[in-house]
Amino acid sequence: MPALERTMPVAGAPCWVNLMAQDLRAAQSFYSDVMGWTFRPSALGSDFSVALAHGRPVAGVGYCPGGGHPAVWTPYFAVRDADETAGRISERGATLAVGPLPLGEGRAGIAADRDGAVFGFWEGPALIWPAEQGRVPVRLDLLTRDAFDAAIFYAEVFDWARPPGGCTVDYAQDHIMVQAQGRTVATLRGEGAETDLDPGRRPRWNVGFLVTDSEQTAAAAVLAGGASSPVPYPADAPSNAFRIRDCDGALFTVSDI
Repeated sequence: MPALERTMPVAGAPCWVNLMAQDLRAAQSFYSDVMGWTFRPSALGSDFSVALAHGRPVAGVGYCPGGGHPAVWTPYFAVRDADETAGRISERGATLAVGPLPLGEGRAGIAADRDGAVFGFWEGPALIWPAEQGRVPVRLDLLTRDAFDAAIFYAEVFDWARPPGGCTVDYAQDHIMVQAQGRTVATLRGEGAETDLDPGRRPRWNVGFLVTDSEQTAAAAVLAGGASSPVPYPADAPSNAFRIRDCDGALFTVSDI
């Protein structure tokens, strides 16, 4: 099996998304039925796999050992120095949960920001994401208590808006757009509430995938043992967008390309 291509991603930009599932085979079966993905072994061992869309890498799916850990989709951001990033996270009152640890050809860590939204960071070469119609294959939206406070936190951690290179930040009336190489790669929105009974509206990074028919994908998710509902956020989301809960309880969204 030929090796997948890797590249050095833009510092501060999202470079990967990963699902940690309680049952790896069940997760692979669900996403195969719903998203049409195929899977290949990862260089990280038998508990990790790479999901392919039309033969190109789109996400990682791994097994989370031990009970009691909810299945969750997590975005990873590229960094130049994982140790420095970990220090910045801790200095700013956030929680460093894992790492940085050696992992494959790089080093990784997982953290939660000051409002509890979980994210990862990665130092090293990353798999090349496919670009369809000039866009990355994943839409990332941070739902948080205060988008501008969150923007300050992430900008200080990931060096957003600090030349040369890296990401730029554009402030709109009610949300913040993070851009890399002229494309919006993430948005930050003050629409999350820590006390909301709906886990999908608590502070969190939402991972959204682009599909050719979101209604069909949502229906397939229900048939595969998951659940779906129209996306109640954000206001500028595509009209055909659905929030899906997979067979393990992990939340993500799909919207039309």
